[in-house]
Amino acid sequence: MRGAACGHNAASLHVDAATCLMNIPAFSPLTYPWERQTPAVGELMTLAPGLHWVRMPMPFALNHINLWVLDDESGGTPAWCVVDAGVATEAIRSAWQTLWDGPLAARHLGRMLVTHMHPDHVGNAQWLIQRHSAPDAPARLWMSQSDYQAARLALQSTTGFGGERAAAHFQAHGMVNPDDLAKVRARGDYFASLVPEMPQAYRRLMDGMTVRIGARDWRCLAGYGHSPEHMALFCEQDGLLISGDMLLPTISTNVSVTDVEPEGDALGLFLASIERMRDLPSDTLALPSHGLPFKGIHARIDQLHAHHAERLSEVEAACRVKPSTAAEMLPVLFHRQLDLHQTTFAMGEAVAHLNHLWHQGVLHREQDASGMWRYGPR
Repeated sequence: MRGAACGHNAASLHVDAATCLMNIPAFSPLTYPWERQTPAVGELMTLAPGLHWVRMPMPFALNHINLWVLDDESGGTPAWCVVDAGVATEAIRSAWQTLWDGPLAARHLGRMLVTHMHPDHVGNAQWLIQRHSAPDAPARLWMSQSDYQAARLALQSTTGFGGERAAAHFQAHGMVNPDDLAKVRARGDYFASLVPEMPQAYRRLMDGMTVRIGARDWRCLAGYGHSPEHMALFCEQDGLLISGDMLLPTISTNVSVTDVEPEGDALGLFLASIERMRDLPSDTLALPSHGLPFKGIHARIDQLHAHHAERLSEVEAACRVKPSTAAEMLPVLFHRQLDLHQTTFAMGEAVAHLNHLWHQGVLHREQDASGMWRYGPR
C-alpha cells in the first residue's frame, strides 16, 4: 500500500491510486460482490432496491469517484437523495445532466447529503441543488457542522490548500526549494476553483443520529483525521456502509497535518476512527468513495493498522539515526519521484506520522536554528 492514499481536494490522494484501484489481489481477504463491474459514466447501477451506484471521472491521478443515489421522498413525493456530488468540472456536470435526462428524470433532488468537505465530495452540491430540486422545494444540504464550516472557510481563505500560510507550514517542515514554495503560494484559490459555491444553509449530521432515507434507516458514524468530521452511514437492516473515504479497499486514505492545526494528531484520530468501525458486523458491505464495493471491513481495518504501523516504524528508525524534518521523511515513506501536487499531500502525511510519534512520546521535536521542526529520539 506504499505511496497510495486518498484524501483530497481533487487528489489529496497519494500517488499510485489510479493504477491500484482495479488491481484486485489474487489472495485478498476482501471480497468484491460485483467483481470488476462498474457503472458507465452517465448510468446508474442498482446494487439493491433503492440503492444506486454512480461513477464519475476525475482529472487526477485518482481518476474516479463513486457517488450514491438513494430512493427517497420529500413532502410525501418520491425524490432522490444524492450522497456526495463530485468535483465541479464540466465532465462531471455533464454526466449528472445525462443522468437527470435519463434514469433520474422521474424525480427531483430531495436531499443532498455530503460525507465531508473535500472538493470531490462537495464540489457540485450547490449546483445540483439549484439545478435539480423541485421548483417550489429546494433540496437541503445534509452535512456535519465541522465539515460544512470548514468548506465555507476554505472559500474565503486557504485552510491548508495553498497560499502563504501553507507555504510557511511546509517551509517549517523542511521544504526549501524556492520554486516549490512559490507554487504553493500561488495555489491560494485551489479549493474555490473546485468548489465554486457552498449552500448558505444546511441540516446538521451528528455522530450516532439516525437518518431515514426512503425505506432505510442510516446511522451516522463520525470519523476524524481525514477531514474535520467525516460522516459515514450505516444501515443495520441491510448491512450496508457508505464508508466515504474512511474505508477504501486498496488504497490508504490521505491523513495530513496542515497549517490550520499544525500540532494535530490526525493519524491518531484516523486510526481510532476506523477501529470504532470494527463494531460493525463482519459481513457488512462497504460502499467506498474510491475503488469497488467490498466485504471484509474487519480485515481491511487490520490492513490499515498494519500499514501505518510499518510506516511509523520506518519513520521512527530514520529519526533515531538523525533528527529529521518531514521533507527528509518523503523518501522513507514514498519510494518514487513526486511532482509538486503529490509532494504537498505527501508532506501533510509525513507531518502526520511524525506528529503521531511525538504525541505518543516516542519522538521529541524542536526547531533548529533555521526555524525548521526536527523530530528525533527523546
